[in-house]
Order: sequence, then C-alpha cells, then structure tokens
Amino acid sequence: MIFQEPMTALNPVHSIAKQMVEIHQIHFPGLSRTRMADASVGLLEKVGISDPGTVMKKYPHQLSGGMRQRVMIAMSLACRPEILIADEPTTALDVTVQAQILDLIQNLKQEFGMSVILITHDLGVIAENCDDVVVMYAGKIVEKARVRDLFHHPRHPYTRGLLASIPSRAPRPKMMLPTIPGHVPSLMEMPEGCRFQARCPLVADICRQRDPEERIMGSDHGVSCHMADEQGR
Repeated sequence: MIFQEPMTALNPVHSIAKQMVEIHQIHFPGLSRTRMADASVGLLEKVGISDPGTVMKKYPHQLSGGMRQRVMIAMSLACRPEILIADEPTTALDVTVQAQILDLIQNLKQEFGMSVILITHDLGVIAENCDDVVVMYAGKIVEKARVRDLFHHPRHPYTRGLLASIPSRAPRPKMMLPTIPGHVPSLMEMPEGCRFQARCPLVADICRQRDPEERIMGSDHGVSCHMADEQGR
C-alpha cells in the first residue's frame, strides 16, 4: 500500500536505508545484509531515483515530496504484490510531479503484472488511469461502472454532483461551478434510509425511509438510488 502522505508515513527518525532494509528483514530474513541493501537500491532505481545510494543515506525531511512518494512506492513493491493500493498518491504534489508519479505507477503495473486500486477524489486522475470506478459516499458504495460509462451516463445524484464540479466540464469559461450543499453525515449518526438524502436534489419520502439497494442498469452499471430512473432523464 502507498499511504496518502509520505512525510507522515515514513519514520522521520530513521534513514531511508533503515526503512527500506527493514522490509527485507521482516519478509526475507534469509537474505544477507548486503543483499538486502542491494535489493533496496534496486527498488529505488526502479522508481526512477537517479542516485539511490545517496538517497539511502538521507532522512525523509531531506527529500522533496515527489522523492518521498517514490520511496513509498519502492517500499510497497518490495514483496512484488499482486495488488497495489494507492491512497491519494498525488496529494500535496505539484501538477508536473503528479503526472510523473501516475505515469510511474502505470508503468510499474505493467512491469510487475499487478492490479492497482487507486483511492482519490480527483476524477481527472480516474478518467486517465482507471478501467473501472466505484463511487462511495459516507462509507457506502453508491455507484460502480466502467469508467467511460460512468462519465457519460452517471446515475447517482452524488456522482452527477462530483462530475459537475470539474472545471473542464463547465459549459462556459469562468462560470461559478455548482456545489453539493450540506455536509457529510457523521458515521456515528447515520440517518435512516439513504445516506445522501439531506443533500440530494431528488430526495423523496422513500429515500428517508429505506436504504436503497443496488440496481443494475445497463451493462454492469450498478447504482444504489431510489431515484435512479430520474437520473437518466
């Protein structure tokens, strides 16, 4: 797993070498210390760090955000996973570095033959990097579909609200983007019925009484909404 914030995910009081080697000590105890260090350097090279020997000697605060994120990716690949979970991997990175990190993950996915679960609020990232998308609200799946299908035919009002807030989809330049009113409910005080009811423009009595079950609409397009038929109109 690649955690959301590499500055807090990495231990600030240990060098990159110690943290990289520790993974091999835990999962590959039969390796010699030298082979563990060599394997760590190889992983740093794999994620595009040009001087891994120098980086190994440094501490997290001595590296840029993009470099720290590359170290996190290298650590997550140490055991050659079949599934890589990337939690907001481009948070707090500038646009250029974001693109580099996403391209790196895509290339490594092909090289290692692994699947990637990308957790993000950035729908642009989803459109360019994912095959399938699952939209969640307040801890529950509300819609899932192939990416192209979801972007062209969103069924849940929350999904439609997210897509409407993307600047590139605005009907004219410099217009005020629509927002979703209200706040996400507390996980300790979930309302009866649909969790999105207080913020939904299509809310009806049934939404306040019963939690919607998933319905399959079209080819493998699932949506949990009582008013899903209204979304296609």
